[in-house]
Amino acid sequence: MKQELKDLLDLLDLEPIEVNIFRGVSPDEGWQRVYGGQVIGQALVAASRTVEDQSRLAHSLHGYFLRPGDTTIPILYEVDRIRDGKSFTTRRVVATQRGRAIFSMSVSFQVAEDGLEHQFEKPNVKNPEDCLTQIELNEKFSDDIPEAFKQRSLRPQPIEMRFVEPINQFKPVKMPPHQNTWIKAADTMPDDLRLHQCLLAYASDMTLIDTAVRPHGLSWTDDNFQVASLDHAMWFHRPFKMDDWLLYAQDSPYAGGARGLSRGAFYTQKGELISSVAQEGLIRLHQ
Repeated sequence: MKQELKDLLDLLDLEPIEVNIFRGVSPDEGWQRVYGGQVIGQALVAASRTVEDQSRLAHSLHGYFLRPGDTTIPILYEVDRIRDGKSFTTRRVVATQRGRAIFSMSVSFQVAEDGLEHQFEKPNVKNPEDCLTQIELNEKFSDDIPEAFKQRSLRPQPIEMRFVEPINQFKPVKMPPHQNTWIKAADTMPDDLRLHQCLLAYASDMTLIDTAVRPHGLSWTDDNFQVASLDHAMWFHRPFKMDDWLLYAQDSPYAGGARGLSRGAFYTQKGELISSVAQEGLIRLHQ
């Protein structure tokens, strides 16, 4: 397994320190705050480890980002076992640092059941092999990347991304509020459906808030622009594999009041809708 993917899976492998309490750490990459997808993924790991019936998979999660996470100290995840029913299991997770909550999330698990089915069709877009990778895109615009981010932007990542409608994120132009991105794990994953869900939860925060910013031609590196995730909701529809290509189709129907709403849908290459996402983010322009 590639080292960058192994490091990410190790990051999601929380340390149990007491019944219903787990400890997670953050990578030392120089960021001012913890990446939101990391907290979502780790919180889902914590919740999943309190559900003994391995056949019960998460079908939905709803989380709120309360404070910026500090990358220099561990995060404690405390799980409340709210309910264990015949079909559904409910958990609540609170992530804390220095005794203060930084994130809270509710997760629901369900036994496998048959039922009525329908879905939206997968967008008709280019195949991943015909799209630029993140590194290729950054190499193309390397002259515009600030020195503080240049080395980090050109190294291999644990989750590979290929952009159907690429944009120079360091000197963006105004574009419609939608984008399509192919993603997959950088190497073969263990055969563990819960782990694949946790990794997708981690990845779901990537590029989503950017979709709400596209019509405004702003970059997250602009000094007068403040961006942060406020909440995050996710629904898992079908089993899937993170080491296969998934299309992340995103749009942003509204922005206002210093907030932007973004929606996302994950499809397999065969066209199966496997997960849906919604997020509201802070997009504050300081005068």
